Amino acid sequence: MTSKNTSASSLPSSLPSGLHIDTLAVRAAVPRSQYGENSEALYLTSGYVQPDAQTSAQRFLGEEEGYTYGRTGNPTVSSFEMRLAAMEGTEAAMATSSGMSAIMLMIFSLLKSGDHVIISQSMFGSTIKLIGTEFARFGVESSIVPQSDVAAWKAAVRPNTKILFAETPTNPLTDVCDIQALADIAHNAGALLAVDNCFATPVLQRPITMGADIIMHSGTKYLDGQGRVMAGALCASEKLVTEKFLPVMKNSGLILAPFNAWVLIKGLETLDIRIRAQSAKALEMAQWLEAQPQVARVYYPGLPSHEQHALAMKQMSGNGGALLSFDVKAKDSAQARERAFHVLDQLQVLSLCTNLGDTKTLLTHPASTSHGKLSDAQRSAAGIGQGMIRMAVGLEHVGDMKNDLLRGLNTL
Repeated sequence: MTSKNTSASSLPSSLPSGLHIDTLAVRAAVPRSQYGENSEALYLTSGYVQPDAQTSAQRFLGEEEGYTYGRTGNPTVSSFEMRLAAMEGTEAAMATSSGMSAIMLMIFSLLKSGDHVIISQSMFGSTIKLIGTEFARFGVESSIVPQSDVAAWKAAVRPNTKILFAETPTNPLTDVCDIQALADIAHNAGALLAVDNCFATPVLQRPITMGADIIMHSGTKYLDGQGRVMAGALCASEKLVTEKFLPVMKNSGLILAPFNAWVLIKGLETLDIRIRAQSAKALEMAQWLEAQPQVARVYYPGLPSHEQHALAMKQMSGNGGALLSFDVKAKDSAQARERAFHVLDQLQVLSLCTNLGDTKTLLTHPASTSHGKLSDAQRSAAGIGQGMIRMAVGLEHVGDMKNDLLRGLNTL
């Protein structure tokens, strides 16, 4: 049995190489138990009985494959890691309790006091706070640059730069970065490129094929797909996972719960059809919103009006994804906030909810929620105004989505 003491991500020998991503999404997993279950088993256990003391000692030292304790490995978690790594095209993966804990694991594993990391100014608010504020207390330096400005990323590199960390597309502005260009900058500086692939998912883009070294996921979003559980993951080389992430994981307790892993395994089976269907609906909604007189601007990579539209189409398999944002028209910031709140308060079908990636369409006000703890200057630099509404498009009928938004837009 494969163990986290070695690798949880290589394909089982029963599967041939060269399988397509939609096949891997339903087939990659640890071997079946002696009972021959077709649906992947859910192993709820905190400990594992060892055959003898010598084997136990060798397993705890990592000299022999086998599970030892729930904090260091579980077959259900291994199946999720194996499946996600196969879909992303990486050698290995490590699951965590949330997306933010995945970032924690990456930073703790790879950086020390005096090291430097570069991040985008339009990244998720909690990511900016974690790296720019919390890790700064321990001597980790950081620079924040415009997402799409390759020259700014290059100019921010220092002799002590260890990681370039990009989110593409970003939340909520849907900014896109040139993954290959950032990979070149990172590698020329002896650093690593980490890419948050939460919103595109491996269905639309596989950053590892464009030079990225680490792929980060908040499994809470599209990997689950129905808003049920919290999860995170890092996909990378076998060397990074086993030599860097695993030692920190064993001592930190950031492990993903087996039940959550099992839910994610089932979520991955429908990821391809969900992402493609939601992306198609998101494009239709974005086109419609651009034509509404009450809307000042729509942010969606699938629109020709998006500044990185051509790059997005190249990197994201011709799709814009399922996330969009829009600004309501207003004369000033105070009125913009009031109008955005009005639109959200009139919803009767769609959900006012700060999550995303659900089959249900979710809307939120980024300036007061996901980016609410940032300073006014930080929000302004990121381009997040009080009139912005983020819309994570689900699977409802597009006509019903439009009508629900019109309740607020037509009564501004």
